Amino acid sequence: MQQSDRESTEAALVEALFTRAPAGLFVLDPELRVVRFNTAARGMRGLNERAVIGRTIDEFAPGFHSDELVEIARQVLDTGTSVRRLKVTGHPLAEPTRSMTVALSMFRLRDPDGKVLGIAVMAEDITEQETAVVRLEILNDAHRRIGSTLDPTRTAEELADVAVGDFADTAVVELLDDVFSGRRLAPGPVAAATPLRRAAHRSFRDGAPFGAPGSLATLPFPTPFSQSLHDLQPRLVAQLSENEPWLTADSEHTDRLVKNGVHSMIVAPLIVHGTVLGLAVFLRSDRVESFDEEDLRLAGELADRTALSLDRARHFIRERTVATTLQRRLLPVRPPDLPAVETAFLHLSGAADADWFDVIPLSGARTALTCGTVIGRGVETAATMGQLRTVVQTLARMDLPPDELLAGLDETVDRLTADTVPDPGDRPITASCLYLVYDPVSGLCTAASAGHPPLLALGRNGAEVAFDVPVGPPLTGSRDAGHRAVSAELPAQTLIALHTQGLIAGREEDELGGRERLRRVLAHPDRALSDLCDDVAYAVVPHRLDEDAMLLLARTRRLGPDRVALWTLPADPVVVSTARTLVARQLAAWNLDDLADSTELIISELVTNAIRYGQGPVQLRLIRDRGLLCEVSDASATAPHMRLANEGDEGGRGLFLVMTLSRRWGTRYGVRGKTVWSEQTIGD
Repeated sequence: MQQSDRESTEAALVEALFTRAPAGLFVLDPELRVVRFNTAARGMRGLNERAVIGRTIDEFAPGFHSDELVEIARQVLDTGTSVRRLKVTGHPLAEPTRSMTVALSMFRLRDPDGKVLGIAVMAEDITEQETAVVRLEILNDAHRRIGSTLDPTRTAEELADVAVGDFADTAVVELLDDVFSGRRLAPGPVAAATPLRRAAHRSFRDGAPFGAPGSLATLPFPTPFSQSLHDLQPRLVAQLSENEPWLTADSEHTDRLVKNGVHSMIVAPLIVHGTVLGLAVFLRSDRVESFDEEDLRLAGELADRTALSLDRARHFIRERTVATTLQRRLLPVRPPDLPAVETAFLHLSGAADADWFDVIPLSGARTALTCGTVIGRGVETAATMGQLRTVVQTLARMDLPPDELLAGLDETVDRLTADTVPDPGDRPITASCLYLVYDPVSGLCTAASAGHPPLLALGRNGAEVAFDVPVGPPLTGSRDAGHRAVSAELPAQTLIALHTQGLIAGREEDELGGRERLRRVLAHPDRALSDLCDDVAYAVVPHRLDEDAMLLLARTRRLGPDRVALWTLPADPVVVSTARTLVARQLAAWNLDDLADSTELIISELVTNAIRYGQGPVQLRLIRDRGLLCEVSDASATAPHMRLANEGDEGGRGLFLVMTLSRRWGTRYGVRGKTVWSEQTIGD
């Protein structure tokens, strides 16, 4: 090839490089002024050479951090150290409304003699690659952050937090009210008149320019919002102008959009399995780039991810609502009004566990107080709580002492686990229970605990009364260890507080701090029990209930000697008439003469049975409570059994007579022997 031809070819190649190559190429002289550039590069097309030739970097690339680029170019010129693929973002001179990311490479130019001629700058447009990376990062952030809780409001806030920044300048999430309550939603379109509640709002702008969260509004028709709810498809408004026809139907939103400079918008319905849960709106006002079709697809993926999390939250709320409703139906509406104790309770439903309490009247004017927790969530846990409460009531009315009652309850847990937990590897039923019996005649209180927080007893002056109940193992059905019962004599007006773990857990302080805080709130004997429950709710209960919180308060009373009569009789049949005489005199002193005949018949039968079938002396006790209690005790552990006598039988009708005359009757066992008791109703 001739020299002239070679030079001509080289000149043609150089010319093609600077006129047709898609990559940007700039040649700068030692003063860092443009000598030549590629006019075919993206972002430079259509520019007149006069706008670039002879200008410095900060003059022809003001939107690309030109001050930093000038400093880097001077270092390349002075040191000869090349720069490779430096990423910068800005707005090209030929397209000032478009954001562009380029990878810059710089190297120094010298002639054969080593003289520095300037630098060459190569610019590769990597905007699409960077945008794809940013979108992937947004999706990854969404999968990591959205749905961290089962709270619809928090889920909506997480979507807004993910969107605002790299994707949108403002994000608004509005949900159907039924999502917050967990109600069932019908699949298909949503009527335009359906109100939506604003669950989240995030914006670069100060405050909440598009409405504060919590507000309830109906979207006007027809707008992109109502259309998305109708056909369940997202809407892209790439260039929003004041001349949009739908803006006339929504003057309120129009004013806000125009006032805040919104120029692009995406509306994405939140749908799962064809059911609409709400709407997500993404707005751009501060950045110049408008949303495009790729952004619309990204918004759809964010909406789908959020809808799945919202649906899980809705199902959780529904299940918790059903479980809470069931639990409340299984708990007493109010404690019974008993002469032995004055009671009040506080129950706050939490996200987990099922607490219960009970105030159970027992024979001998005694009262049983119990408080317990079943560990777990959902309807199954609430149902188990109801079963255990029923078992406690049944065992309590058998007059079992606290330690034996807890043993029977633990056996019930074992049977329930076998019946309801088919897989041995699944978590067994676990529960705790504190059970105590208070006797207003003697003031004796006997209690036992199965894995339950200790009770709190406070005297009239607010000081703590020593009553340490050892905490035994929880109720799991293992029956490995027993539950020891302890007794203490409590003075009248003693305040007994039974509570669950949820009442003192959940704050920053430890459990000891929570118990001490409870003691201080309750140390006001002059306040009514209902007021004390309110005080505890305000000052002790955690701000966020992760589990049920239960408090049962009982203020003890004592029955004076004027309401109790006690006699000890020898085991001789002749004392039956004496017993009738003593009872008649006592009833006359209590102005209960109308019960004399029935009471004498009951006493005659019970004392006769105790002398005939029992052992040792017979103890007869009358208690005037809201009913008349008759008790006959002896040293034998043999219990009487009622049977229906045949027509020709001479005996067997005594206990049937006792049952007929009594409102209720039964037998309880003590350390020595048994007590057969009968309770009659006292008239007005």
